[in-house]
Amino acid sequence: MANPEATQDITPAALARFDAIIDVRSPAEFAEDHVPGAINLPVLNNDERALVGTIYVQESRFKARRIGGAIVARNVARHLETALADRDGAFQPLVYCWRGGQRSGAMAVILAQVGWRTTVLTGGYKTYRRWVQRRLYDEPLALKLVLLDGGTGVGKTEMLHRLAERGAQVLDLEGLAGHRGSLFGGILGQAQPGQKLFESRLLGAIDALDPARPIVVEAESSRIGERMTPPSIWSLMGQAPRIELSAPRAERATYLVRTYGDIIRDRPALDEALTRLPVYPGRQRLADWAALADAGQFETLAEALMELHYDPAYARSSRKDQRPLLATVDLPALTSEALAEGADQIVAAIRQRFGVL
Repeated sequence: MANPEATQDITPAALARFDAIIDVRSPAEFAEDHVPGAINLPVLNNDERALVGTIYVQESRFKARRIGGAIVARNVARHLETALADRDGAFQPLVYCWRGGQRSGAMAVILAQVGWRTTVLTGGYKTYRRWVQRRLYDEPLALKLVLLDGGTGVGKTEMLHRLAERGAQVLDLEGLAGHRGSLFGGILGQAQPGQKLFESRLLGAIDALDPARPIVVEAESSRIGERMTPPSIWSLMGQAPRIELSAPRAERATYLVRTYGDIIRDRPALDEALTRLPVYPGRQRLADWAALADAGQFETLAEALMELHYDPAYARSSRKDQRPLLATVDLPALTSEALAEGADQIVAAIRQRFGVL
């Protein structure tokens, strides 16, 4: 009878040969982090895993294994009848759990006996996590980054999308981190991924890019919301040439009101964010800003925030910025037409510098 195979190779090329990557850990473990593209078919759900663990500690190893085995068998049977019901005889899955032990072994043995060529990831998720840490913390990345820089509200994230539409390679750190990169950048109703999941998403995005071509990334601080940019990327960003966007303050204020509509509609969130400015604005200024919000004068509020906080902070950092300036793109407005023209200018500048987009 067929037996599962084993592998420790988790490079993108190696993973691509499998028809599915099956994470058999509990939903809570899967939510914290997982191999990109994996599907979660748990052999023990959150409550079942806790139950078996309690029996193991408080009663006996034998009883835990007997009860756990029965639960695992029922769950694997359900997966065969549902999520895996349409797979034909040529199906080749990769299965993993936390350490490549009993949970993945149990699933893999059954799938192999069905007749599928099944492979177990030796060392499980821990093998994968060590690989991520090595790539993002220990080894240099051979990438050609170009920074998209500019003051608050100049439309850098939207410009990334327009560049992608023109065939440029882009790395959207804010999208991967689930945060718009400022005090007001949290997306209401959407929690940021944990640091490990952010790093998995980031490495997956990097491995989908061509390292021989330039990659445009928005200039960020080392922290995006609560997530930290790993050192392999951060060090490259510290040396990359930058393209600076500029636009009139009034245009940027209008753009910010449009972009941050979710925060504007949630007054408690807006008021709380204003109190977290690096330099406390004072009670009177906070009262003045609250009055502007009460009156619906959000563009005036946005201009005040840029004048008193964001623009001076950007000016200070720009004066100390020693990264080479590849181009300056002045946007007279932040309309669709102006942004499209700006994207064309950026594409031309990248081609001139690198000879390829």
